[in-house]
Amino acid sequence: MSETPVPVRTPGRPGSAATPAAATPAAAVTRREPGGMFHSWDLSTGVDGPGTRFVAFLAGCPLRCQYCHNPDTRYMRDGRRVLADEVVGEAAKYGDFIAASGGGATVSGGEPLLQSVFTGELLHRFKHELGLHTALDTSGYLGSRATDALLSDTDLVLLDIKSWDRSLYRRLTARELGPTLTFARRLADLGKEVWVRFVLVPGLTDRPENVEGVAAFTASLGNVSRVDVLPFHRLGAEKWRALGLEFTLADTPVPTAGQTAAARAVFAAHGLHAV
Repeated sequence: MSETPVPVRTPGRPGSAATPAAATPAAAVTRREPGGMFHSWDLSTGVDGPGTRFVAFLAGCPLRCQYCHNPDTRYMRDGRRVLADEVVGEAAKYGDFIAASGGGATVSGGEPLLQSVFTGELLHRFKHELGLHTALDTSGYLGSRATDALLSDTDLVLLDIKSWDRSLYRRLTARELGPTLTFARRLADLGKEVWVRFVLVPGLTDRPENVEGVAAFTASLGNVSRVDVLPFHRLGAEKWRALGLEFTLADTPVPTAGQTAAARAVFAAHGLHAV
């Protein structure tokens, strides 16, 4: 779900041909340990949480974002059935390197809360078996599926607030904004650290009143330590075409540096750390 990762190594970023070699066929999954539909993994630095991160991408998402750059994680069938052992074992190979960078592990997607049991298992084992800082990358739409135990094992939530305008949010995602706001308030009540992510799309999310609305709400929470204003890009357009899907924003320009700086200034004016 991250917009502009800076990979250290890209063995399994969604859409990459280099996915883990040791596949676990669904028929071979006989243990009672929580398993799930797993798409791929990557090592990245910058926007998936602090430091170098092992990022696990799960398959399936209820949103249909117009600017999604990983449409190949849209459906559960886009992944393969694995047990948590395989994913945690892969992350363990890089544990010392990740720890030395002040990094950790992030569960992303797709939408990881679509598979909340599997996500909770991964977060728990990343944190307690590998000793890694943990992050959950989510739209918040399925926040009601996040148990207290899952959130207890989550050090940081990367929360996408795609629009403040309700009708625009539905146009962008085909879903309602309300559940995301409810989840954001729950995280605030828990005092859980949050990084808010806001994608700046010229002609859509960049309207001053929309940026102001997201900024004012974010500032009201009191638990947001960072806001990532992410410039819209078209890097996922080829994936849309390969899947036979229409990328409706193909002619939408990327925001200028000035437009991005202006949006960040709105968040900063509310006392938020915007990058």
